[in-house]
Amino acid sequence: MSFIKKPSVHHPRLPKNELGLTRRDYEGALSTLCAGCGHDSVSSAIIEACFNLSIPAHKLAKLSGIGCSSKTPTYFLNKSHGFNSVHGRMPSVTTGANLANRDLYYLGVSGDGDTASIGLGQFCHIIRRRLNMLYIVDNNGTYGLTKGQFSATNDKNSKSKKGEDNPFESIDLAALAIQLGAGFVARSFSGDKDQLIPLMTAALSYKGFAFIDIVSPCVTFNNHAQSTKSYEYFREHNEALGYLDVIPEKEEITVKYAEGSSKEIQIHDGSKMILHKLDKDHDPYSRSNSLKVLNETQEDGKIVTGLIYLDKNEMDLHDTINSNKKPLNTLKESDLCPGSKGLDYVNDSFR
Repeated sequence: MSFIKKPSVHHPRLPKNELGLTRRDYEGALSTLCAGCGHDSVSSAIIEACFNLSIPAHKLAKLSGIGCSSKTPTYFLNKSHGFNSVHGRMPSVTTGANLANRDLYYLGVSGDGDTASIGLGQFCHIIRRRLNMLYIVDNNGTYGLTKGQFSATNDKNSKSKKGEDNPFESIDLAALAIQLGAGFVARSFSGDKDQLIPLMTAALSYKGFAFIDIVSPCVTFNNHAQSTKSYEYFREHNEALGYLDVIPEKEEITVKYAEGSSKEIQIHDGSKMILHKLDKDHDPYSRSNSLKVLNETQEDGKIVTGLIYLDKNEMDLHDTINSNKKPLNTLKESDLCPGSKGLDYVNDSFR
């Protein structure tokens, strides 16, 4: 938690979005993370994406669990709704909030320990339920708050800072998300804002469960040459599927793209995402092809980034259970009390 506030004054000519807000209006408290931590770059990308989409503060809920990554919602969107849950339980808290008010943007920030270890079961079930949210994992392969033990996403044989080998297989959260039915799955690097910001912008616009696995090196415990989650390893082994642009629905499209070099992808809110393809064989609409790409690049020791999988026909939880179109927190007592006939109908359905 940070008690240090940023100065309230700013330059009067800062660029403004459709709401008349500047990027400064989307900031939070000063970060208390280690200097150079990739998590701060992720927070900056979130600020930029929300600014670009002109999201009002009261229309977004940010949630987290426990860990270095779960501290970061303090550092962005300080006027939004927020809830810091217990370790690994962010998905269930987000589910409850979403069921009560379906009209908000839901942004969950977690870590590889909070998601892939104690919270793995909750992570799996929130994907199965297709909750309409953006789930971000700041993935550094280590438990930073407890002095650098290997996490479940750390690659086998990757060495610790002291030179010890990790003897266990890693959990690939992106592959797991695709297998369990996530409709939007991507991976990026905390320091690659040109890729990360468009991915976040598109994911926030997506109706359904959107997941971004972000490699975010721990500068204190896991940023040495023999780690597969270090800056050095990423620079040498990154294989980008493409570069992205997100074009908001209301904005006129004026950019021309060379024939055969891009692919247009429709987002649920009407926005269009342009995928500039580097690998012409990759089809982000194919679940099997996306899993194949992840498996093959992992075997080659590479880290694939970009939009990995997209389901254009995703249904969110409210569509699945046919919930009330109005947010539950706006219903009156007369709406919530069905009367004796309504209760008889419900009771009869269980007999």
